[in-house]
Amino acid sequence: MHVKVKPKASLITRLHVRVISAARHQGRLTGANLSVPCAIGRSGISAMKREGDGASPKGVFPIVGGFYRPDRFAVRPRAGVGLQRLRSQDGWCDAPGDRNYNRPVSTAYPASHERLWRDDDLYDIVLVLDCNFTRRRHSAGSAIFFHLSKADFAPTAGCVAVRRRDMLRLLDRLARRACVVFP
Repeated sequence: MHVKVKPKASLITRLHVRVISAARHQGRLTGANLSVPCAIGRSGISAMKREGDGASPKGVFPIVGGFYRPDRFAVRPRAGVGLQRLRSQDGWCDAPGDRNYNRPVSTAYPASHERLWRDDDLYDIVLVLDCNFTRRRHSAGSAIFFHLSKADFAPTAGCVAVRRRDMLRLLDRLARRACVVFP
């Protein structure tokens, strides 16, 4: 007797962002036989990324880990990269002159920061890209994430964003140290 075994989907090591509109903020995210719509920075992709410019950075950026909202998921989503439970007091410093620039902080932090625990669902799952993270340069951009998109794929402030169902489809297939590539 022969049994057909469905082949396991291949691991994703690279996700490529491709701009598909004249508006420069709508794209496709592709990798390992997967292609999904995505939103990117309102200013398109830039090789000269600066804090607050609204551009997605040009380059290859490993996914170094991420967070998920435990109140929005009964169990931790399956992922090929490490996911930590997000807490209501979690934030991310975006003050270029601060010693914790582009680092996680508590929302009680005195310098400018972004709240990660949001009222909308954009950061229900948020992956951290190694863009100006491992080797920081002040004012070269902070909080470049891979997160959930708005329903209308509105532009991000520089991140890449996909629908919730697409994020859940690819999370489990991400290889350790998978990369997002902005051409």
